[in-house]
Amino acid sequence: MDPHRTVGWHDGAPVSYRQRHPDEPGSLPRADAIAVVPATFNTINKWATGINDSLALGILNESLGTGLPIIASPYVKPVLARHPAFDAHLRLLTDHGVRLTPTQALRPSQDDEPFRWQVILDVLHELPASGRAVGTAANACDL
Repeated sequence: MDPHRTVGWHDGAPVSYRQRHPDEPGSLPRADAIAVVPATFNTINKWATGINDSLALGILNESLGTGLPIIASPYVKPVLARHPAFDAHLRLLTDHGVRLTPTQALRPSQDDEPFRWQVILDVLHELPASGRAVGTAANACDL
């Protein structure tokens, strides 16, 4: 299946659907910010430990030390949020510049409602002008 034909072009940039080899040049424009939404239990734990087994984690891992604003909105079951590794990994990510929303900030009031995206938009709008996201530079599913 060719993702270029099925997904198409979103903003004039090529659609990324596989990790590139280390000697391949990047094809995406530099993002103004990255929003990790929803940031699941697996996403937070893999990212904080440097696991690089997907395109999305590769982008997050490479971006962590660049100064690029990164916002993550944890979305996990309450029992998993109490896991000691999860809390330690949230602290590690915030110590390295990741801005977090409160856990479950995305959760809708009713199960049949969409995520509360305004939470993310509010954080993005609070960024300094040089780090404000105007659009999406790359789309990634849950890691």
